Amino acid sequence: MRKGLVHIYTGDGKGKTTAAVGMSLRAKGRGLNVLFTQFFKEKSALGEIPLLQQAGIDVIIFDTVKSPFFNPGIDRDRLSVEARLALSAISECTVHRHYDLVILDEFICLIGERVISEPEAISFLQKRPADQEVVLTGNGATEGMISHADYVTNMQKVKHPYALNTAAREGIEY
Repeated sequence: MRKGLVHIYTGDGKGKTTAAVGMSLRAKGRGLNVLFTQFFKEKSALGEIPLLQQAGIDVIIFDTVKSPFFNPGIDRDRLSVEARLALSAISECTVHRHYDLVILDEFICLIGERVISEPEAISFLQKRPADQEVVLTGNGATEGMISHADYVTNMQKVKHPYALNTAAREGIEY
């Protein structure tokens, strides 16, 4: 039996979700069954999702799990409940259909924003099927998450147009 590994794409640089999308397409192109999930993103900012679906990748957007950064008045207790429901739905989904690769986009941010705890996150990962590969994205990976992972890539911002007040561009940043 093949051991599924845990990948983390973290850091303040651009490209974490893009890397996960690329891995999803590569895996699907090799005949693997892929689930792509997202937290903290608005549906209007999801340009890659239709193409993932066209490629035969299962997609679940947890749009009730909103970013506290962009929604400062959000009820954090309700947000934590929604996040736990989302994790339960992912676990349930993977029981009924085997996925070789599961992408959890912005999962790291759930911990950084204290929506779920690091122990909850690690417990969730430990309960997945042993042969399932998992990719976690999001800025601010904790030391515990880094220790738990097999691959960790830190996307480091060296220069970014946001510093010059350049707005995010459709098709490039989202």
